Amino acid sequence: MWRLWLVFDPRRALIGLFVFLFALALVIHFVLLSTDRFNWLDGPKAKIGVHQMSPVPSAPAAQK
Repeated sequence: MWRLWLVFDPRRALIGLFVFLFALALVIHFVLLSTDRFNWLDGPKAKIGVHQMSPVPSAPAAQK
């Protein structure tokens, strides 16, 4: 294993590894934030659909 570090500079290899892992963590967090289920900042977004719309109020009854 020590011969591997003779080929690669340890500082550059570790900095490259940390930069890669940090970029991967950012990508994973932004993917999770873009989903409705795992967005911990905004919470689930209300989906506007037919079942959530309020019914149209009926016309008032004719007065006698």
